[in-house]
Amino acid sequence: MSTEHEDFSDSKPLTPENQSEGSKAHEQATQQDNHYRVKNVKYGEKTVVGRVIGRDKIVIPEEEVAQLSQYHCTNKEMADFYGVKLQTFMDNFRDIIDKNRIITKQRLRKAQLDLALNGKDRVMLIWLGKNILGQTDQPVNTDSSQVLPWLDDDADK
Repeated sequence: MSTEHEDFSDSKPLTPENQSEGSKAHEQATQQDNHYRVKNVKYGEKTVVGRVIGRDKIVIPEEEVAQLSQYHCTNKEMADFYGVKLQTFMDNFRDIIDKNRIITKQRLRKAQLDLALNGKDRVMLIWLGKNILGQTDQPVNTDSSQVLPWLDDDADK
């Protein structure tokens, strides 16, 4: 395996006169990036409690999966976040994911109802009436479109 290295020993130091516009912009961007870098990085250890899954025995906390599923993250996003295969993740956490997605739907439904019933959002009240109560803007005529029987010509005889 060979790598090529450029020899910069005969290069002149960069000065504002011989520095190209591109490298000036790069230097300025690098200085701005340094502003956001963490100066004193501290490392430590912690014990993670959760389900052990996969061949690599990755420990995934159930509370984190519950929180991510309440945010309606996709299964693929959660599996990628923990670095496990999608099917393995789903086989181990389907119960938690389903339960917490239902909880989010219930909370959203409650918030909609509260907003509508407090009179703060008439549009929401109308929408909920249509979807929950089966109400419509246009009345539905369930009767046939035939003329009423007492208006028939046969009724005059």
